[in-house]
Amino acid sequence: MGCCSCFGFTRKRKPIRPSSGFNNRLSQELLLDRDTEDDDDCSYNGDLTSTGHCDESEVQSRTKRSEEILHFRAQNGMICRQFPVKETHKVVRAEDENGNKTVNEYVREYKIGSGSYGKVVLYRSRVDGKHYAIKAFHKSHLLKLRVAPSETAMTDVLREVLIMKMLDHPNIVNLVEVIDDPEMDHFYMVLEYVEGKWVCEGSGPPGGLGESTARKYLRDIVSGLMYLHDHKIVHGDIKPDNLLVTRHGTVKIGDFSVSQVFEDENDELRRSPGTPVFTAPECCLGVTYRGKAADTWAVGVTLYCMVLGQYPFLGETLQDTYDKIVNNPLVLPDDMNPKLRDLLEGILCKDPTQRLTLEAVAEHTWVIGDHGPIPRYLCWCKRNKLQEPDGNKDDIVA
Repeated sequence: MGCCSCFGFTRKRKPIRPSSGFNNRLSQELLLDRDTEDDDDCSYNGDLTSTGHCDESEVQSRTKRSEEILHFRAQNGMICRQFPVKETHKVVRAEDENGNKTVNEYVREYKIGSGSYGKVVLYRSRVDGKHYAIKAFHKSHLLKLRVAPSETAMTDVLREVLIMKMLDHPNIVNLVEVIDDPEMDHFYMVLEYVEGKWVCEGSGPPGGLGESTARKYLRDIVSGLMYLHDHKIVHGDIKPDNLLVTRHGTVKIGDFSVSQVFEDENDELRRSPGTPVFTAPECCLGVTYRGKAADTWAVGVTLYCMVLGQYPFLGETLQDTYDKIVNNPLVLPDDMNPKLRDLLEGILCKDPTQRLTLEAVAEHTWVIGDHGPIPRYLCWCKRNKLQEPDGNKDDIVA
């Protein structure tokens, strides 16, 4: 398997090279849709039969259904935000008295990083004096980038915006403002700036982060992810790079560029997931999979990384990595805390039907420790009696 294919969209992969530890990253590179150094050469090969199920009309139908669900929720107040995301439809680009570029109230300081979709820049607000990480895009560029036969990168970005507009949780990066001037090519997402590190920064074999810190981080990750799943949202790319730690030690989940929305309890997906070494075994087999179970597996890989400072399954190439994920047994140190061993074996169970659920992870004795149960934030599906728009329960959100 030299590449992965979904709906006929082929992403050519570079070989994955083993690493003895984790490289340090700028704290908010997680905001990039794709890192340019790891960016794939993408081409549509015209084959719509790679999944064995799909044709273009089916993909278009599921994509349209996803947008309908998101718009319905937004229009009917099925959100948990105390303050709505600000929407601005006028862009004023200029320079301040010091020659710094400005976008509306925001003064540019420096670029954090760039990817194939756009760039992320640190700005300071002249209104409140706070720093913000701003994702900047060119709409014309997004419309030219095809990520599936019926979707462009613009579809992904707009879906990410719709999802983030609904979310308000202490363990999720907050979307503050969307700036979209219909008369200009620029499009901006203004997000809270997390001035910290990512969860595995500074960890490396043999020690990792230590059990105490790993437990604290895991509790935050599980709390945020349960909130997403309660909102019927699958993150799709849980990994250390997408988990930021604030200066106060709180973990925040970011990067919803590949997240998906599902109806009822039908979290069945087909679109290929995010990062190979965090991919669940069932996702490597080219069949449908359950999004929540795949997210939970990625949490297990992340915990393994935090504790041991390395990946549980890593090969020289993408094919080798997938083979190990599917076939190799989980290897843990003989002297590992038995409770932690039990947790890792439960989360990294290759059979998704036997894998620990996220709720079971939250109630595990190692996770509870001396902290008590993980707080669960009520979501719209528990506070509102509104029903989703009529549709076939068998619809699969692409």
